[in-house]
Amino acid sequence: MKEAIHTKQLGYSYGDLRVLEALSFSVYRGDFFIIIGPNGSGKTTLLKCISGILRPRTGGLEILGAPVHAYSRKSLARSIALVPQTAPVDFPFRVTEVVLMGRSPHLGILGVEHEEDLSIAHRAMEFTGVASLARRKLDQLSGGERQRVMIARAICQDPEIILLDEPTASLDLAHQVRVMDLMERLRHEKKVTVLMVSHDINLAALYGNRLMLLKEGRILSLGAPSEVLTFQTLEEAYGCPLLVDKSPLGDFQRVTLVPQKFIDPGIKETSRRP
Repeated sequence: MKEAIHTKQLGYSYGDLRVLEALSFSVYRGDFFIIIGPNGSGKTTLLKCISGILRPRTGGLEILGAPVHAYSRKSLARSIALVPQTAPVDFPFRVTEVVLMGRSPHLGILGVEHEEDLSIAHRAMEFTGVASLARRKLDQLSGGERQRVMIARAICQDPEIILLDEPTASLDLAHQVRVMDLMERLRHEKKVTVLMVSHDINLAALYGNRLMLLKEGRILSLGAPSEVLTFQTLEEAYGCPLLVDKSPLGDFQRVTLVPQKFIDPGIKETSRRP
């Protein structure tokens, strides 16, 4: 299988603080690759290194078979699009204008959009279900709508790889599923490689074909969900009691946190006054 992203002994530090330590892994073209792990494990920093926002301090990073340093910022933006964790709410632009920003890496020196750019933006809005919001301003939209607009902007870049930093973190259940289904469609219909950071282990189990579990900047486990989401591995990563069983939806892992009150029967719920 061809590699979309390949790292070899990649490391990064903020001053003396080592955040990523000797990471070696590959994301293959067509993957729905999800990075999970506890807070402070280096997930977002890794995403920033891959997107070009940060430059790795040590090791190698290849994007679509070429070293990342061989790309100009503009050429890298033609290959990779990044969807941030939350869309800005104080962005004084209409939806169409925001989506069209995704065409920037493809525009000439004057930065003028042409009819084809408008057509690509419209198709991206149709694909993400925000075409009816085209004339609305970003600050007039719900969190789920804003997130789909940002995904439309990423699609408008026409990238081969889309990176997402916890895209469902602030969304309700319905919008979480819509965003994840949208990325699944993008992967299958447009053949885009999807790399996502997520705190939601159960969503990762349902959608990811390959998972990587980070802890303290190192790879604790990498592989299919059934290989990564085991009781022993998750307990080592998160240090809390949990159960891992099969989802009623099929051959997927389901992870359930176990509150302390179910472990220590001596702990009683505080009674409430009427």
